Amino acid sequence: MTVEIVENTVDIPDDVNLTLQGNKVAVTGPNGKVERDFSHARLNISYTDSMFRVWAENPRKKEASLVNTLTSHVKNMVKGVTEGFTYYLKIVFIHFPMNFQVQGKKLIINNFIGEQEPRTAKILPGVEVKVDGDDIIVSGPDIEAVGQTAANIQQSTHIRNKDLRKFLDGIYVYKKE
Repeated sequence: MTVEIVENTVDIPDDVNLTLQGNKVAVTGPNGKVERDFSHARLNISYTDSMFRVWAENPRKKEASLVNTLTSHVKNMVKGVTEGFTYYLKIVFIHFPMNFQVQGKKLIINNFIGEQEPRTAKILPGVEVKVDGDDIIVSGPDIEAVGQTAANIQQSTHIRNKDLRKFLDGIYVYKKE
């Protein structure tokens, strides 16, 4: 049995402005702007009367599943420019206290497990990083950039060649909003 049309829609709120040029979508709102290029997907995209619509005619399985993927991306873009995304990371150390500095687009971690050389984590564009006591707060309108920045920070304190049950020092994500 074949399906002739698979479609999905997203309602766009009044305080959000969505622009569509070809298959490039830009969403602006109170918290900023997020752009995304969907030209890799062979789907039809339209935007009229605060309704974003994605559909595929005579789709194969991958194209049909891509319809829901694209609408989820647009929903995340709308949520990001209205509410924003926030990741909370906890700083854990046993003996050597770590020091943090945000310099431009890098987070510099000093004195991690007593190392002399500082470790760095890349902060992606559009993401704000705040150090608040034993917490690091990563926030921004783009969910992928916020998540990747949090992952960069967590990976920069990964301990190698030691027993991870004993050496628990590091920075760990504990909450996502």
